[in-house]
Amino acid sequence: MPVSPEYLDYLLDLLQPLGPVGAKRMFGGAGLFLDGTMFGLIVDDVLYLKADGQTRGAFEARGLGPFTYKKKSRKEPVRLSYFEAPPDVIDDSDGLCAWGRDAWDAARRADRGTARGTARGTTRGTIRK
Repeated sequence: MPVSPEYLDYLLDLLQPLGPVGAKRMFGGAGLFLDGTMFGLIVDDVLYLKADGQTRGAFEARGLGPFTYKKKSRKEPVRLSYFEAPPDVIDDSDGLCAWGRDAWDAARRADRGTARGTARGTTRGTIRK
């Protein structure tokens, strides 16, 4: 499930007002990071944003679902806490940044209880292999 360089660059340009957003190859796609915290996931040129108990309802109210994938050891698909970004904000920097900021806040809340370090190898506009 590759991520096209054009789509990645497009999203990074739209998200520029948030700060130094970088990308890193992850999960067969790419992760979006700000200040070492992953807040977005791109798979098959679809953007998913981090959600938690405070933000999940906004995605669900729009009928947007979580990213899922199949795992051989499980019958049911694995559901991540990354929900598809609203299509109407993909072409709107202000709207995408607002949803991106909420996703980054959700990711930081989730990281408070973990011992995760910062992401290494993130780059602006490219994906490291």
